[in-house]
Amino acid sequence: MRKSAWAAATGIASSVLLLTACGGSGSTSAAGAGTSSAAGTSSAATSTATAAATATGNGSTPSAGGHTTPLPRASGADVSFPPIGTTVMVVQRSNLGFVLAEASGYVVYTYAKDTKGGAPTCTGACAATWPPVTGTPKAGPADTFPGTFGVVKGAGGVEQITYDGMPLYRYAGARKLSTAGNGIGGVWHVVPLSASDITGG
Repeated sequence: MRKSAWAAATGIASSVLLLTACGGSGSTSAAGAGTSSAAGTSSAATSTATAAATATGNGSTPSAGGHTTPLPRASGADVSFPPIGTTVMVVQRSNLGFVLAEASGYVVYTYAKDTKGGAPTCTGACAATWPPVTGTPKAGPADTFPGTFGVVKGAGGVEQITYDGMPLYRYAGARKLSTAGNGIGGVWHVVPLSASDITGG
């Protein structure tokens, strides 16, 4: 009994498919009706292909053979960026040789009146010309430093970056890569480094 019912259902399904392939109800009295039917079939095929591409995920698109072709991924997908508040420090080539600088290109300085491990002494009007280098220090990925970075509390609780215990400053108004602040007053100095501090240098 179950076998006969299955055969009957299969026969009905085959008839429905046959009618669909022949244009449905057989009503093809106008040329426009045939065109509309073809457009509908084409639209249905496109929708099916789109649905299939969506189901496969990964931004795939259907190819002529019905297979899906993954779209190329954007380059640099695995690039990571330092957290907000991080100041990346690098070895920078300058007219004075290799010096310590921020990754942004600004050369940094030490102040001879500061003491190693002590609080910064350039404050107030001094700090207007020589602003402190602030943030959480991080060595650039291509650089290895002979000294160590740290942080010290400055005026107003500002966390100022240190190198080998000496607070670091920038020279206000200086252009990137400029070492114009070196030697001013006999107390401001760049931090000298060497090419060997650059990985592979």
